[in-house]
Amino acid sequence: MRYFSPWKGERIVEDFYLPRSIQKITGQKKTRIGDALISTRDSCVGTETCEELFTPRAPGIGAGLDGCEIMSNSSGSHHELRKLNTRIELIREATLKSGGIYLYANRNYFRFEIHFKAVPRAARRLIASETRLDAPNSSYRVNGTNWKFSGLFYDGSAMIIINGVVVAQGSQFSLKDVEVVTATVDLEDVRSYRSSKSRALQATKQPSYERVEVEMSLSNDPEDVDLLVRPSLPSDVRYHAPEEEISLGPACWLWDYLRRSKQGMEENSSPDTRSRAKNLATAIGSYHLDLNIDGPYKAIVSLFCSVTSYVPKYKVYGGTNASNLALQNIQARLRMVLSYLFAQLLPTVRGRNADNPESSAPGGLLVLGSANVDESLRGYLTKYDCSSADINPIGGISKTDLKRFILWASTSFDMPLLQSFIDAPPTAELEPITADYTQSDEADMGMSYAELSVYGRLRKEDKLGPYGAWSKLLHLWGDKMSPQQVYEKVRWFFWCYSINRHKMTTLTPSLHMESYSPDDNRFDLRPFLYPNFTWAYKKIERSIVALEARRKKVLNAVESKSTNEDKKTV
Repeated sequence: MRYFSPWKGERIVEDFYLPRSIQKITGQKKTRIGDALISTRDSCVGTETCEELFTPRAPGIGAGLDGCEIMSNSSGSHHELRKLNTRIELIREATLKSGGIYLYANRNYFRFEIHFKAVPRAARRLIASETRLDAPNSSYRVNGTNWKFSGLFYDGSAMIIINGVVVAQGSQFSLKDVEVVTATVDLEDVRSYRSSKSRALQATKQPSYERVEVEMSLSNDPEDVDLLVRPSLPSDVRYHAPEEEISLGPACWLWDYLRRSKQGMEENSSPDTRSRAKNLATAIGSYHLDLNIDGPYKAIVSLFCSVTSYVPKYKVYGGTNASNLALQNIQARLRMVLSYLFAQLLPTVRGRNADNPESSAPGGLLVLGSANVDESLRGYLTKYDCSSADINPIGGISKTDLKRFILWASTSFDMPLLQSFIDAPPTAELEPITADYTQSDEADMGMSYAELSVYGRLRKEDKLGPYGAWSKLLHLWGDKMSPQQVYEKVRWFFWCYSINRHKMTTLTPSLHMESYSPDDNRFDLRPFLYPNFTWAYKKIERSIVALEARRKKVLNAVESKSTNEDKKTV
């Protein structure tokens, strides 16, 4: 509804007068337009769109009861972890209950097509295809709207399902410009499947769709039947494990991005971190540079001190919270500046394209970011720091799924060194390391990554504010925390979330993979300036008082009963 006016309603059809240019070609003055079915000489075809598949009363159900045998879905469904399972189950359930053939085609980025191809007998050879644009552009104009490179990946997975059985399935992650999926099906299977009396009773009460008659057949005449043509056999549904989706999704997305675009401080960094980075670069065959940013960092701090006569200190050396944070942010932003400097000039330093007769321009490199969904949700990053990059392959993935992916990759890619990344405690390494202090992400955030995933889903999927989240977490965490402790955690999260929401407006583009992604530029359109949650907090506090009063009342009743029983015993 953002770019189009919705149609007038279900089963409404009207005349549409064709432009004169079309009339000259077809000799036709007008055509029917609206919510109708297409009747061929031997079958009936209908269609529903992407989102309608996910609604409680999908059009395909009513159309099927009215005799539609082939339902197509021209979909533009973006990828999320584990979402393919939902898609397939919805289609299987619809055709399992009502019978019919379901032709599902999903785009790979910006374009998709659906085709029918006739085959002998009452069987039909159905073709679903996915198409991606191969023009090397980074922006397009569609329906009067400029579309830039998106953080959404449309993951194909064309399929053909008959009576709840998958008979053909396309790949979910493909680099092909066009992928075609075909199956041969028998319409008589649909008709016999629909012969139950209970379905027939509902069909008699189904309001009728207007049918647009088409003088053609999807198959040859019965006398021309080729008995050697047989329907496609059931196919095992292929699902990727979430870890595989994390491996394949960002890789395809990055490839398409490149195709379209053409294109730590020594004192605070531990030896283990530097060693892990070097070993990983060696394992994957990458360049690796180890440099210290102590010099530029000290120069900036010295400049600040000379201008203000104020010497900021880290918290471990007696500094204030403001000074501690400011010194960390200098390092974080220096990492970003140096990353872009090296990305721009390293190809020149290495002499890339120096011997290329067609073009000696060395070009540049893309800077990759590494913030994840949970850190963005919490705001645990510095604006315009090393989280700022050209593209972020893991920006739409939760910390929990990232750890699972690394464990999976350590065995699937035969890279046992990845285990050391899992074993290392998450740390920004922006504060001095002392004998009794090492900076910890979870300690800095005041919450664990596991808790952040819970908050994210409550906020986005369940659409809950502070009070609703607190109420639900009472049941989830009530066995290990008091209502007051749950309240303190919820209040801390929403405070951090609301004051850091503005950082999402400059977030590096990333592939959308988690349903609770906070990326407001591409998927989450919530405001970035929030009022305080005073009303919600007061409501929680009143509820806590009431719960405590009830608890005391129950304890008093138990104690009173126990006292009376003791008196009777005496």
